[in-house]
Amino acid sequence: MRTVALISNGGSLDFLCFPEFDSPSVFAKLLDEEHGGSFCIQPELEHGRARQLYLPDTNVLVTRFLHDTGIAELTDFMPVREASRKSEIVRIVESVRGAIEFDALCAPAFDYARSNHRIERQGSDVIFVPDTGERLRLRATVPLTVNAENTGRPRVTATFTLQSGESAVFILGSADDELHDGDGISLRESADRLLSPTVEYWQTWMAKSQYKGRWREMVNRSALALKLLTSRAHGSLIAAPTFSLPEKIGGERNWDYRYSWLRDSAFTVYAFIRLGYMDEADAFKTWLHDRVSDDAQHGPLQPMYRVDGSKELTESALTTLRGYRGSGPVRIGNAAHDQLQLDIYGELMDAIYLSAKYGDITDAAWRDVQRLVTWVMQHWQDPDEGIWEVRNGRRPFLHSRVMCWVAIDRAIRLARQRSLPGPLGEWGAARDRIYEDIFGNFWDEQRGTFVREKGSSSVDASALLMPLMRFVSPTDPRWLSTLRVIEQDLVEGPLVNRYDRRVDPDGLRGDEGSFTACSFWYIECLTRARQIPKARFLFEKMLGYANHVGLFSEEIGMNGGNLGNYPQAFTHLALISAAYSLDAALEGEDVKKPWR
Repeated sequence: MRTVALISNGGSLDFLCFPEFDSPSVFAKLLDEEHGGSFCIQPELEHGRARQLYLPDTNVLVTRFLHDTGIAELTDFMPVREASRKSEIVRIVESVRGAIEFDALCAPAFDYARSNHRIERQGSDVIFVPDTGERLRLRATVPLTVNAENTGRPRVTATFTLQSGESAVFILGSADDELHDGDGISLRESADRLLSPTVEYWQTWMAKSQYKGRWREMVNRSALALKLLTSRAHGSLIAAPTFSLPEKIGGERNWDYRYSWLRDSAFTVYAFIRLGYMDEADAFKTWLHDRVSDDAQHGPLQPMYRVDGSKELTESALTTLRGYRGSGPVRIGNAAHDQLQLDIYGELMDAIYLSAKYGDITDAAWRDVQRLVTWVMQHWQDPDEGIWEVRNGRRPFLHSRVMCWVAIDRAIRLARQRSLPGPLGEWGAARDRIYEDIFGNFWDEQRGTFVREKGSSSVDASALLMPLMRFVSPTDPRWLSTLRVIEQDLVEGPLVNRYDRRVDPDGLRGDEGSFTACSFWYIECLTRARQIPKARFLFEKMLGYANHVGLFSEEIGMNGGNLGNYPQAFTHLALISAAYSLDAALEGEDVKKPWR
């Protein structure tokens, strides 16, 4: 809940930004096997097999190595401690059966592999001291050997043998945090004392979930992933913990997702409320209200912010990392922060409406809402870069118009429900003008569909949010006709493409995978259109595209593998929403009822 580590299924820590989600990377082998840096612990079991799983209802990861001569297990977790402490990674390796030799290698590459470092000894501990960045301390129950290199990036190794039932411990964390193991407590006892409350924390948190439906395992895993990606200090949710994982191998669609998008806001608030996590919903609501009161250039909001709410996200390309499987450029920062994306006002207002519906809204927050709605009324006809953050100029997108309608609609609903002051007549007239504009200028009579942008004849998967946001009835003939055209143009089985780049170029070269969140929107649209058997069939097929521990990235490639940044919050938010709608429909409940 401060940063995230990614562990390969071979036991290598291949990605870590430290100490925060959006800090420079310390390990980035995922983006460059030779220069990115990693922390690997592996048994010498030639031709062995590896299996990976989470301990049930936790974010504690177990990598199991299986061989004819023995079994070994590597347990990785970040202890849940007071918010003032920086994260640390505890790695416990054990021989379950047999005498097994292990090799460990800790080779950081600080500051996106741009910084050299030196190593200092403090007793049996090793301190990595970079030219720039956070100092790291590595502690272990086995002897650590420093291997100096001419490159300026010395590494630490260890070779050790464990008999059946024996274990070794490695703890990596900030060298600036005080050690709190306690007098007379060994490192192994300290690790055990950290593991038990960490498991208990996650299982206790998971037990509070109100979801009791058919797909509990996948919904719970999604909830746990969202909690991991939620800042404990600020309440915001990052889109993904990684940067520049490609949307196509060898392509240039490589973006930095370590930030909080306002677009995710309504889905986040909805998911936490529906799951019963009101503390998380309230914390995110507070973060959102702080953003509403900002006075940025684009009236007044950026599409995304840093975790702490700061606005500087300057995009640049790294020359020190080759990219995942050679997919460059490797970008950090995100130039889309400076785009105009009108849809964010609808998502933000929907989140404020939801949080006020299940909580409250202050007078100051309501004054900010009035200011936001006034801006939307003045700018809803402006062209923008839209939900997909195109890089070939602003256009009049359908989804942006719909979400401007949502922004005003939710303000009107909130004012009426809470008897709040406001020019409701003026707001209502503006909302109606947007409605008439969409039905008059974004409907293609010949194709029988709502189109991607004014003057176009093509469709866009973002239209799937129209019934989910209550702009149009899910059984309206015009919507059902649109759904059929989307199925014809963009849907392949359960997989849904965002748009047809051959018809609608976006300013970037190359192709991309299908967009995973769109698949779950599509399934929820089918559910709400009362096509329940089809929706359930596709939903259960879609779950099969998760990786081996139940997580999704942003996209799914031609070969069925994950593409893009990972794990992606937007996808798991859409999964939770689709699961709730399907469960309600299968129980015979009104699927329109759950939230808006």
